[in-house]
Amino acid sequence: MIFGKSVAFDREGLDRVASAAYDSHVFGAAEAEFIQRLKSGDAEAFDNLITRYSGDIYAVLFRITESAEEAADLTQETFLSALKAIRGFRGESELKTWLFRIAVNHSRNRFRWWKRRRRDVTVSLDAPLGDTNATVSEMIAGDTATAEEVVLRLERESAIRSALMELPDIYREAIVLCDIEGLSYEEISAALDINIGTVKSRIARGREELRKRLKDL
Repeated sequence: MIFGKSVAFDREGLDRVASAAYDSHVFGAAEAEFIQRLKSGDAEAFDNLITRYSGDIYAVLFRITESAEEAADLTQETFLSALKAIRGFRGESELKTWLFRIAVNHSRNRFRWWKRRRRDVTVSLDAPLGDTNATVSEMIAGDTATAEEVVLRLERESAIRSALMELPDIYREAIVLCDIEGLSYEEISAALDINIGTVKSRIARGREELRKRLKDL
């Protein structure tokens, strides 16, 4: 009896494993076919790529540049570059991570261009940032009740956003990808083309720099 139940349980477990493996295989095959269509210059596939990832790419660029106009321009540049480079995509990372890498590179180039011309940056980040040991998104308190508390929270948000924009590029990029976009260390490593140890170091250093700038807040 017990043996029979054990066999039934094992069969159910095997069925679940087999089903998951099948789903993974089907998804992997579909993704491989999609990538192949992109490489062959399929316009519909490229439109689907934009539809699928443009929101994520724009969000990252907006939080890095603090400018809706710059983020929109850089998003367009990112996908144009992706169209030109897709034949060289080897599948070593997900398409989204690969696009993040292109986007970050474009933002770096644009930021250097702005700095040479001493352009000011407008602060307008729309996501809460984050506290000491914690992520940037935890630095701002939860919901507030009174009008005074709301004003104080808005002032705090503004200060944190300004402090984020004062960080060196390498720290700001890591903080945005980790604390705001929620990417894993592995994904950030692939997006920034650095090892995981460096990812962790930049995130820790970036948070520490934020704390120093916000110590009187």
